[in-house]
Amino acid sequence: MTNTTLLIGGTGKTGRRVAERLERLGVEVRVGSRSSATPFDWHDESTWGPALDGVRAAYITFYPDLGLPGAADKVGAFAELAAKSGAGQLVLLSGRGEELAQEAERRVQDAGTGWTIVTCAWFMQNFSEDFLVDAVRGGDITLPAGDVPEPFVDAEDIADVVAAALTDQRHQGRRYELTGPRALTFGDVAAELSRATGRTVRYTPITHERYRDVLREAGLPVELGDMFRHILDGRNVRTADGVREALGRPARGFAEYAARCAATGVWDPA
Repeated sequence: MTNTTLLIGGTGKTGRRVAERLERLGVEVRVGSRSSATPFDWHDESTWGPALDGVRAAYITFYPDLGLPGAADKVGAFAELAAKSGAGQLVLLSGRGEELAQEAERRVQDAGTGWTIVTCAWFMQNFSEDFLVDAVRGGDITLPAGDVPEPFVDAEDIADVVAAALTDQRHQGRRYELTGPRALTFGDVAAELSRATGRTVRYTPITHERYRDVLREAGLPVELGDMFRHILDGRNVRTADGVREALGRPARGFAEYAARCAATGVWDPA
């Protein structure tokens, strides 16, 4: 067994940040993606074994979302193969309040190897690195989110916790629930983004049916829209203290994130 750590989705929002941290620690990183040097594809199990060859630990993220039907079965099968391959530690990125994601958590916990579960609120980076960045640039965030608050979490905090869990045995057998320090509605988010960018960003609520049409037109799974119906229903309003539990410091806030991103120009109009 080598010092190699496999990062599934290692070029994604959290994966690339984890890679940076591990490389600074001198850990050999293997990125697992369809286009990486050692290809990994959730839908092609023949890629799993080579990706796990010689791996000491693995960070598991599932695309497009762990809360979709069938994800738990694939993650469970991969975790069992990782255990048989000799991996000593698995860290799973999970989602708060998602029943199917919790089934995937159980499958990892039962795989027969060390584990840490990192279950997270909505990423702040969805507004700067994902499907909402163009909406912020255009000044109008249109979603079926109502006025339910969400304690958005910074991907920088997630990466700090994951990197620690991959390199320090004290985190084995722990389930960390990560959120930001306060819950914000999407209207609150728009106000924070307006302050950070110096221009007006508004939030426009739409129906779930209309959002499914938007996803379909974008070529994305329409099931992603169901997460707004089932998760943004108040179940995740409370904040959690997983960042402090894992790292001994408070979580970063949305205002800090927004100011940091605005300074890069990512939200400047085209």
